[in-house]
Amino acid sequence: MTEFSVPITVRGYETDSQGHLNQSVYLQYAEHARWCYLEHAGVRQADLLAKGVGPVVLETTIRYRRELRAGDEVTVSCRFVWGDGKTFGVEQTVVKADGTLAAEVTGVGGFLDLTARRLVEDAREPMRALAADPAALGL
Repeated sequence: MTEFSVPITVRGYETDSQGHLNQSVYLQYAEHARWCYLEHAGVRQADLLAKGVGPVVLETTIRYRRELRAGDEVTVSCRFVWGDGKTFGVEQTVVKADGTLAAEVTGVGGFLDLTARRLVEDAREPMRALAADPAALGL
């Protein structure tokens, strides 16, 4: 499986009243890494819309391991786990610059046919068709 990562610096306005990274921001970091990963493989949001499909998140779990504070430098990884059906897995980590695991984000996604309003039968198909480098996505 191919993994991709992107660096992020925790910004002060993303923290809560205790000075920790707000829980919702972990989801934003994960989403940012997923879109960067797709763009790295040559898939733009406009390409997906032109094909008539859109990615959907069906399930997300966050495991918080260590706190993050303003100024912390992290790397957010992303790896897609492809199967044969309508859904795919997403495995992500948020790792501090010193190598400390701060969070694990796992999920299940699919691609929605925007006309039929149903998941496409094979989640790999839109990525194979659109990616300039399908191997970068583990396909």
